[in-house]
Amino acid sequence: MHEHPHDHSHGHDHGHDHGHAHEVDDLNAVAADTSVPDSDLSPAELSRRGLLRAAGITGAAVAGIAGMRGVTPAMAEPGATPARGGRPGSGAPRHWLAGDHHIHTQYSSDGQYRVIDQAQHAAAYGLDWLVITDHGGATHARIGVDLVNPDIRAAREELPDTLIFQGLEWNIPAAEHGTVFVAPGPHEVEVLKQFENAYDGSVKGASGNSPANEALAVAGVQWLGQQVDRKRVADALFLANHPARNGIDSPHEIRAWRDADPRIAIGFEGAPGHQAAGLPKGYGPGSARGYYGNAPGPASFAGYPPESYRTWGGFDWMTSTVGGLWDSLLAEGKPWSITANSDSHVNWTDTPRRPDGSSSEQFNRDGRYGDPVYAGRINLDAGDFWPGFYSRTHVGASSRDYRAVMRGMRDGRIWVDHGGLVKSIDVTVRSTGGRGRDRNASETLGGTLMASRGSRLELVVRITAQDVPNWSQFVPSLNRVDVVRGKVELPSRSADRDRFTAPDSKVVAQTDTSGRTGTYTLTYDLGRAEEPFYVRLRGTDGNRSQPGYLGAAVDPAGPQIDVVGDADPWVDLWFYTNPIWVVPTR
Repeated sequence: MHEHPHDHSHGHDHGHDHGHAHEVDDLNAVAADTSVPDSDLSPAELSRRGLLRAAGITGAAVAGIAGMRGVTPAMAEPGATPARGGRPGSGAPRHWLAGDHHIHTQYSSDGQYRVIDQAQHAAAYGLDWLVITDHGGATHARIGVDLVNPDIRAAREELPDTLIFQGLEWNIPAAEHGTVFVAPGPHEVEVLKQFENAYDGSVKGASGNSPANEALAVAGVQWLGQQVDRKRVADALFLANHPARNGIDSPHEIRAWRDADPRIAIGFEGAPGHQAAGLPKGYGPGSARGYYGNAPGPASFAGYPPESYRTWGGFDWMTSTVGGLWDSLLAEGKPWSITANSDSHVNWTDTPRRPDGSSSEQFNRDGRYGDPVYAGRINLDAGDFWPGFYSRTHVGASSRDYRAVMRGMRDGRIWVDHGGLVKSIDVTVRSTGGRGRDRNASETLGGTLMASRGSRLELVVRITAQDVPNWSQFVPSLNRVDVVRGKVELPSRSADRDRFTAPDSKVVAQTDTSGRTGTYTLTYDLGRAEEPFYVRLRGTDGNRSQPGYLGAAVDPAGPQIDVVGDADPWVDLWFYTNPIWVVPTR
């Protein structure tokens, strides 16, 4: 690949095949089998055959995309037309909206802020959208879901330019936590409450590692999809939170959630919250960045190494390892997005505390703590930042509304950054040449470029350098951009569901961007379209780097593993983008 930068143990795998995901695979396979005449196909199969013919994909060629539903997001939806890059800039978002999907309030047993406190600070620190995700559990399921809703609706009225979703932090049966949220509507409380009471691991006593509990988690994802299908809510999404923190989200469980309903289960936190926790003693908690300071336990997946229980440059090991678990999911040709957020409970340098009389008994009785009061001191022991203060998830949306944000997330139009490292990023893969609709086609983050086999491909990255101070009062400098490329090889039904490496994924280009200002363009020659692959980007201020976990041949200068007690997040800034896939046709 040529670069032309220039300025323009869970111990068990049950191998569940879950409904919707494999129905789409089967639909593709039947529709592409030219030995079956049109007259023998169902209406859905005949419609899909027409789509595949339009893309030039039939017969044996289906092996190149069967199972890649969702890579082009519309392919996850039977009957929808897969997006093709038929013209320059097709599918490009109109707006990039910054947000945070993991925020706690006084309705969490370990929180303290009002909804309006979190929402006002999020808006002040530049966020366009946020999700209130108080902890699931008996008290929250009984009254907390109901009690927080009027506060959320009042905040929506108070801050009409800020999109405020209601969600919850799901205790995933047999696993870690996750964000679940729905589009606002008359049934948002009803659906969230029913979900929590039926599928929360804490409420159901289903936290332990067992096949039955894993199946309950899968059923929960599928149930959310059913509520969308029945139009009880306009949309619903699930993302796994801090997935490597305790080592209990095994690879096969993550795949099971994704495959249960890829419209609902869309990704995990690429970078956890609690980033202030790594600030050294004297001006911070002196703990582990992200509170990733754990070690394997009895329920942990045995295959995960000790290094996986730490963050690397503030990012979860599953994301920060080039050729690791995230890449192993992407290499299957299925969408799986990353996010970054605050996980705000109690914020560093803030001055309030809970009011007198607050106790676990009072919380369990009332479903909330009283409003916070002035504490008379600055809290340097808290491990969280306000939403938007440090971590941001940027979502490409067609408009500034709730459903557009959710659609943008589902479509994978996402990039994330820490500390305001860059002002904006625009990423495109384009075909130079091709025939017909493929001529000069292009796709952006989360999309799939269906390009004529043999056509030339370019990766075009347009970056606007940061030119204003971040909330720590310095102007960050992006000093290097890395390109990661991986081959897509669709797994067989008998493939190891617990694999967490992608041997063909590696860093293929690194560009020194030191001193660049304003808006500039980096262009990379991706060669010719010969086999399915994906590309994604990573960038850094370059302050802390080391060879990646899988070695210098895979990642010559990745993030450093974070040291417990000495990991100042402000001197170690990174951005990551979601991938773009390429599928050759004809």
